[in-house]
Amino acid sequence: MMSANADIVLFVDDEPMILRSIERVFLNSPHRIMTTGDAEQALEIVKKEPVSVVVSDQRMPKMQGIELLEKVKEISPPTVKILLTGYADLATAVRAINSGEVFRFIQKPWEDAELAELVESACSRFALQRSLEGADEAMLLAIAEMIELKDPLTQGHCKRVAEYSIRMAEILTVDKNLLRCIRVGAWLHDCGKIGIPESILNYTGGLVRNHSQWGAEVVRLADMGNEAINVVLCHHERYDGTGYPRQLRGDDIPLEARIVAVADMYDAVTSDRSYRKKRTHEEAVAILRQEQGRALDPVLTQLFIDMLSTCRELDQ
Repeated sequence: MMSANADIVLFVDDEPMILRSIERVFLNSPHRIMTTGDAEQALEIVKKEPVSVVVSDQRMPKMQGIELLEKVKEISPPTVKILLTGYADLATAVRAINSGEVFRFIQKPWEDAELAELVESACSRFALQRSLEGADEAMLLAIAEMIELKDPLTQGHCKRVAEYSIRMAEILTVDKNLLRCIRVGAWLHDCGKIGIPESILNYTGGLVRNHSQWGAEVVRLADMGNEAINVVLCHHERYDGTGYPRQLRGDDIPLEARIVAVADMYDAVTSDRSYRKKRTHEEAVAILRQEQGRALDPVLTQLFIDMLSTCRELDQ
């Protein structure tokens, strides 16, 4: 029996044969699967039902898929949007992802397992957005720790990055609201990776770089505050302007994101990863110095190094 809290997944395609194929793929799905061949009817469903995910074909006679998904966003911002596309529309799909209008796309003809995995990813993203709404700080930290379960080697990373960042922010005597946003942003800085398969996370191409934008949209929808959004969106910007997603340079990168970027790099370097062993503190500090004025704010990097030196002296 289907749960009363089952996610509603709506598929929109003007070809009845495609919709029948989709229904077969999700015959034993725990989700409530709805289908329609009419874009206008799809919008009416979204208005009446709490739809978690909409999967729309791009080429339809009355309304293009991108246009439909834009209208879905207006009606139900949290609904996760996926574009079903043919080869000729791949460039359109990539642009839609880069603009934030679409979470992901899948190409026709699809692999059944790939489509099922993509829908699961989208449902996970929707659940994350709902979990963040109204969550207190204890719940936010628990969500961050849940995100880290995707890779056991990153366990504790978000919490440590937050602790480092807060120490730096306190030295800079920022106000309490900014302090809270830095903490929340640091906890959630990788939340855009939720629901992304390992095959994509480990891919070095351009699409994986969208995780900061996806994460920022989740935090924005949960109303976590502009500074927290800035951390999630901009923690991969580089001081020399070669970062992503916006290639911001220097002080154009928000202070809160520059703070977290330093802490994030240090903790990443001093932690084991699947592709390398952790570095020593001394090696990590040398890497930070190399990145002063390149990836990292030079003043904040020196502040961080001095802060760590003081803490290590006190521990001895």
